[in-house]
Amino acid sequence: MGGQPVRSLRHPASERYSVTLVPPAVQAVAELTEATGLSKADVINRAVQIYAYLEAQRTEGREILLRDPQGALERVHIV
Repeated sequence: MGGQPVRSLRHPASERYSVTLVPPAVQAVAELTEATGLSKADVINRAVQIYAYLEAQRTEGREILLRDPQGALERVHIV
C-alpha cells in the first residue's frame, strides 16, 4: 500500500554476538552469575535491557536516583 514498508510488531529474532569484554566487565559477569545463579548469557541480556531502559529514561529528561537505607538520595550518572 503506497510503497510504505510494513513494520513488524514482533520482537526481533535472537542474534548471536561475539564480543570481547574488558576485565572489569568479566569480573562483574562472574560475580552476577555467582550471586544470581543465572547464566552468563542471561546476565548480559539483562544488562543490555536495563541499559536500554535507563538510556530511554535519561533521553526523556528523567534522573536516575538511588536511595540508601537511611533515605539519602544519590544521582547516578552513566557515561
